[in-house]
Amino acid sequence: MQELERCARLLAAGTGPVAVDAERASGFRYGQRAFLVQIKREGAGIWLIDPEAFDDLAVIQESLAGVEWILHAATQDLPCLSELGMWPDRLFDTELAGRILGLPRVGLASVLEQLLGVTLAKEHSAADWSKRPLPEDWLRYAALDVELLVELRAAMVGMLEASGKLGWAEEEFEAIRTTPLPGPRTDPWRRTSGMHKLRRPQQLAVVRELWEAREALARNRDTAPGRLIPDSAIVSAAAAQPSTVPALLKTPGFHGRAAAKEAPRWLRAIQAGQAAARTPDRLPALHVPNEGPPPPRVWRDRNPLADRRLKTAKEWVGNKAEELNLPTENLLTPDTLRRVCWTPPEAIDLDSVSAALADLGARRWQVRITAPIITVALLDPDPAA
Repeated sequence: MQELERCARLLAAGTGPVAVDAERASGFRYGQRAFLVQIKREGAGIWLIDPEAFDDLAVIQESLAGVEWILHAATQDLPCLSELGMWPDRLFDTELAGRILGLPRVGLASVLEQLLGVTLAKEHSAADWSKRPLPEDWLRYAALDVELLVELRAAMVGMLEASGKLGWAEEEFEAIRTTPLPGPRTDPWRRTSGMHKLRRPQQLAVVRELWEAREALARNRDTAPGRLIPDSAIVSAAAAQPSTVPALLKTPGFHGRAAAKEAPRWLRAIQAGQAAARTPDRLPALHVPNEGPPPPRVWRDRNPLADRRLKTAKEWVGNKAEELNLPTENLLTPDTLRRVCWTPPEAIDLDSVSAALADLGARRWQVRITAPIITVALLDPDPAA
């Protein structure tokens, strides 16, 4: 703890923004927690912190009050940093800045090479960062992820200013920083890969019970669920519903130590799913109602006017994004465009469309650019007719 407090004192005494990164072990351990936190600030040097050794990193958070954080792909690391009591008062995201600048590749190694001429090896990006002790070359690799972020930020600020996009980027960074982290998913088992192949609610009941059994065991063992049995095994078992251990172990995907050793557990889950399927109030719905618009592929039949509006607006917004050297989804998310085209304001004009976009989460700069385009598309969805 003394060393952590010394780190905090030096960070507080440092100058300028702070570069922050985190390494997880999601392919090896349960959950998305950080197993290494890397920090660099001018005057304080680079620090590699093992968060497993502490209850939290609140002392580091306090030392960085009011300091701008630089992260690459902040939405990936902020959840695990939040679990440690860390959250930025100001933010600069180099990955998002790269998108706004229209860079062809926005991975950290690519951006560093494009803007600073530095080649960054990524050989340990998928490593098991829960390993202890961490090898020396892994630690050097981890330090490189923050070593040049301050210089990269400076280069990007200059480019954003020159292209008139700095204000856009700042709005995006603040939106990330101030948006609450999502809560637990409803029915997370429905995200089982390949589940779309199943056509009966009874099969979904088996998927649910197998998924929950795997989740409980993974949590207890602190291992990634997919290392016990893959999603494909759950789907295959739900389709075949084997009734004996030998039959289960012949089901595709049930291979390896965990599949065989825990076969009775998986079989009990299948039986629990079958029992649930015989109880109407425990039978899961085959499809979950979508609170948003239906898939665009059905718009032509269900709402031809909305379909024409979307096609016209999508083309025009895409053209504008190309003109601004932006990915279309960074100018306006596809979901936002679909929603405003499916359910436009009752009275369509620039003010009402601007308000609708803002209500859907579009930033001020996005509204300013896209609202005029979308307003015309909503009013005249057939410009060539």
